[in-house]
Amino acid sequence: MEYNEEILQKLHRLELGILDDFMRVCEENHLTWWAFGGTGIGAVRHQGFIPWDDDIDVAMMREDLEKLTAIYQEKMSDKYQVLNTDLFPSYPVPLTQITLKDSIFVEESLKHVKDVPLGIFLDVYAFDHVAMDPAAAKRQAWSTWFWGKMMILTSVPFPMLAFRGVKKKLIHAVTAAVWALLRLFHVSPAVFYRRLKKTAGRYNQQPAKQFAYFNDTSPFTNTYTEEELFPLRALPFEGRQVLFPHELEKTLEVLYGDYMQLPPPEKRKNHFPARLKFPGEDRVYVNENQDKK
Repeated sequence: MEYNEEILQKLHRLELGILDDFMRVCEENHLTWWAFGGTGIGAVRHQGFIPWDDDIDVAMMREDLEKLTAIYQEKMSDKYQVLNTDLFPSYPVPLTQITLKDSIFVEESLKHVKDVPLGIFLDVYAFDHVAMDPAAAKRQAWSTWFWGKMMILTSVPFPMLAFRGVKKKLIHAVTAAVWALLRLFHVSPAVFYRRLKKTAGRYNQQPAKQFAYFNDTSPFTNTYTEEELFPLRALPFEGRQVLFPHELEKTLEVLYGDYMQLPPPEKRKNHFPARLKFPGEDRVYVNENQDKK
């Protein structure tokens, strides 16, 4: 779906403010981070946001993310709320969000999630060391991916899959049945999140030559070698210098193919919310410009 241009621009300004604070906190506390995914495409192709996109994706090693979370809770809690399943057991997504207080941003897929103050956000992904042994690395990846999908199924019956056609329909029939059972027995995402963190971080105290976020559509989508990731490089993004993987273009090509080619309108995706509210305003946008008092 498409945003009203004025609304999207206001959303972009607020998200850039969240990013600026995040970069400052990381610099002051010597925390390593980088942007990636669609934010990388935006930097290379547009020197900023993909025009229809509505979020910024950054990543850091799990240890640094835990330090960042503590800093935000201690020093930034007047302005920001950190969301993850450690802090909100009913939060069903295996990532962390830094959200603006007094804002609302509820994605359609999360509109039934309760007791989580979903707001305008910066997505922060935890990367982990990949096991050196290839067989162990596969077990680590698939196990972490599985527990992440189980987390999501506590709230979302039809998760994103790498499959298409009949296979996708069959798998979604199974996921819908699992979702119904989890809801029937009131299973918390936290049950699966504990298992996810254990498997994902199993090798974080050991040397590694690969680093990964395992909970994308495929468990291997976001795996970087040391040479692909470091040293990080700065690229212009909406008038500021943002850090990206060293071999960003190579990783984008693997993920997206010809990422410099604009996709057709029907394939331009964003996180268009079911409900949206900006800080300091009373109006709540419901679906496009309908408002709810």
